[in-house]
Amino acid sequence: MIRFRLKELIVEKEFREQRKITLLEIAEKTGVNRSSLSKMQNPANRHSTTTQAIDSLCRYFRCQVGDLMVYIDDDQIELFNERDDE
Repeated sequence: MIRFRLKELIVEKEFREQRKITLLEIAEKTGVNRSSLSKMQNPANRHSTTTQAIDSLCRYFRCQVGDLMVYIDDDQIELFNERDDE
């Protein structure tokens, strides 16, 4: 599963710039739809996007693709979910 690290990047940017950053602002500056950004923030959603959106987000956050999203093996997800059930 691909997991977007959008929340983490927003927190880091807010800290660096000492201000609140909204999804609306990110949408306006990147051209990525606000509802798409919202879906990316929720790890439960398996959201697909375009390379253009990924490029725009990397440019906005000044990061590499690997900073924006990570691959998590399905086995790791199952182990995590099993721990939550205990």
